[in-house]
Amino acid sequence: MNEPELKINSQAVISAIERVCAALEAQQEYLTGLDQAVGDGDLGITVSKIAAALLEYVHTTPADDLGKFLGNAGMVANRAGSSTMGTLLATALMRAGIEVKGLAELTSANLAAMFTAVDTGIQERGKANLGDKTVVDALHPAAVAFVASIQAGDSPYQAGQKMVAAAEAGRDAVTPLRSRTGRASWVGDRTIGQVDPGCAALVIILKAILD
Repeated sequence: MNEPELKINSQAVISAIERVCAALEAQQEYLTGLDQAVGDGDLGITVSKIAAALLEYVHTTPADDLGKFLGNAGMVANRAGSSTMGTLLATALMRAGIEVKGLAELTSANLAAMFTAVDTGIQERGKANLGDKTVVDALHPAAVAFVASIQAGDSPYQAGQKMVAAAEAGRDAVTPLRSRTGRASWVGDRTIGQVDPGCAALVIILKAILD
């Protein structure tokens, strides 16, 4: 007999957002240090502001419709963090919300569809390609690994482990490279050998979701 499909309810989604916010707060100084090495050094402050706003949102907002809940969370993130990372996180939440509009519970297939939508949305919004040394270099392989694992019949947790491993490998693969887009590209060769802050932030987020 086949096991019943795992359902992920609204409380599980809220808990995941809470874990992400806590992780970003805890890593604020680390992300600031990475950003100071290649950019304007505001990433830690930005993610801290977004985390605080999202925590207030999830603690005061019903999550009966997870699509609407996530979409509105994206707007909250956009208002709280007026930066590239704020825009990309907002895009991720809103694209994920579109995929599950009207749903109160999520299946593995829903998660895979959400991840694919997030990957596509951030690539479109950020206009970055693989190898440019941006968040895309960690996000895209993570999304591909997660979706392939779900399609192979793995549990969300098993798929999540492969997702995190792929994100870390993507982050590490571009660390020796020179940043080719965004503010980091302005400082030229100084970015060579530096961990991309966007990749680092994404790994932190994915690990917190998997926790």
